[in-house]
Amino acid sequence: MTAGLRSYPSRGALDRPRSRWADVAVFLGAAILIWIIVKVSAGMHVPFDQATAATNISTDPAKLPYYAARSLLRMFIALGVSIVFTFVYAEAAARLPRAEKALLPALDILQSVPILGFLSVTVTGFIALFPGSSLGLECASIFAIFTSQAWNMTFAFHHSLLSQPRELDEAARNLRLSRWQRFWRVDVPSGMFPLVWNAMMSFGGGWFFLTAAEAISVNNRNYALPGIGSYVASATADSATGKVLLAIAVMIIMVIGLNVLFWRPITVWAERFRVEDSESADGPRSLVLDLLRRSHIPGLLGRVFGPLIFPVDRAMRMFGLAEHPLYVPPARRRAADVVFTLVVLAALIYGAYHMLHYIGTTVGFGEIAHALGLGGITLIRVVVLLILATAVWVPIGVWIGLNPKVTRVAQPIVQVLASFPANFLFPLVGAVLIATGASLQWAGTLLMALGAQWYILFNVIAGAAAVPNDLREAAANLRLPRLLWWRKLILPAIFPSYVTGAITAAGGAWNASIVAEVVKFGDHTLTATGLGAYIAEATSSGDSPRILVGVLVMSCFVVGFNRFFWRRLYALAERRYSL
Repeated sequence: MTAGLRSYPSRGALDRPRSRWADVAVFLGAAILIWIIVKVSAGMHVPFDQATAATNISTDPAKLPYYAARSLLRMFIALGVSIVFTFVYAEAAARLPRAEKALLPALDILQSVPILGFLSVTVTGFIALFPGSSLGLECASIFAIFTSQAWNMTFAFHHSLLSQPRELDEAARNLRLSRWQRFWRVDVPSGMFPLVWNAMMSFGGGWFFLTAAEAISVNNRNYALPGIGSYVASATADSATGKVLLAIAVMIIMVIGLNVLFWRPITVWAERFRVEDSESADGPRSLVLDLLRRSHIPGLLGRVFGPLIFPVDRAMRMFGLAEHPLYVPPARRRAADVVFTLVVLAALIYGAYHMLHYIGTTVGFGEIAHALGLGGITLIRVVVLLILATAVWVPIGVWIGLNPKVTRVAQPIVQVLASFPANFLFPLVGAVLIATGASLQWAGTLLMALGAQWYILFNVIAGAAAVPNDLREAAANLRLPRLLWWRKLILPAIFPSYVTGAITAAGGAWNASIVAEVVKFGDHTLTATGLGAYIAEATSSGDSPRILVGVLVMSCFVVGFNRFFWRRLYALAERRYSL
């Protein structure tokens, strides 16, 4: 019997053959990465004097690699913080029904607050938190990048938690998993595919606001941190078109390198978490991931840290089992709802009173009406952008997501286009508009689209790629006509992902209006009429009452649009179109 059992191949026999050369490559790559992180991070904690702080940085091209590395480190720190925030916030909103009523509207508001609104409030606080050190300004910059990444990821992961099959919930109960075990063994794997794609898109969103996060202009003060975003800002102020083009070239190289070394392996690895009954015969590939799989190092790390899993699981059982009571007495539930509602209403009334009192005693309520009119103009730009982006990118996203061979070629291109900070092109667009005498009023919509349209494309690609292969094979066997194929299979299948992308694209468009409605090149400043330009000018001059009015009005537009339009589509997606 033993000999017969040994005649069958073990699990190791099915693995890829290991290679010493792969071990060398992985070891050297890890060593180089650690050395770069240590070298670059040393510049984040240097003496800093607020009175004599630099307002711009050197535009010497020889410093561009160092600037790019500093920006990249900030981006990855912000991404790590965004992932932690996503896990905690989305899990709380999905597992605590009463808290969800407050957390989701709060997330809508947070998404609607422009990055300059966060900077105007947080810069002084972070500098005071680390007196005499540049770490405070670094934290303010990282926090600003975080605010451009976290909301999209949180929405996507929250939706994946809500659309989990009931069988997974029942299995977690029957196996009596702890909350910790359910999170890591059920929630994270089931939401990994959309989370990876939206993290990649959010990373691109962080690039878009990098200039504002590194060349900070708030409260009549300017601060500049070494980075490729501040390099572009300084080159633009000097009207150095050649240096702007050089920064664009470095940015393209960096984005392509990130795609090859990081995002492509991650997206291919995330394919293992797709839930379907049949698998595509032509799956995506990654040379870097293949190299890691051929190396002994991941296995060695697994043998070192693997024994820690059981003790950690035991320690985390203190948080309780992954179950909630299936029946709660109606009287107790109503009493808890009343108490929760009263507390939330009291907090809202208190905050609204003080906010309106401050506005009334400073700029007056007539300023709100003026900002509402400007918000209506920006709203028109946002709606036009969403219509055009939907018409263009939904068919293209479906085509890319359903064809692995096309995905292999198109995904790097899409990632480069989406990750590339479009506002790096704004100075060049400004130069063209100045030379031709054209208006920014119509070009502002195009500039906003450069930063927001990719949310729709990436979510549609992710939704199309997640369509179970067995459904696609069934549609092919039934020989559905093309129109019926779109109506009955593709559009319903991608609808939840599209709604998630469209919500984030709308919020991104509002945020992008701040940098798209005011374009500077040298001594020239082009301004388009709109709420984004209003907030940008108020932030630059340190006009706190008008900053508050602008942020309040923008939040009202975004939250109102979400509540009365997008949330209805979101509920429809959860109710009828979750796979």
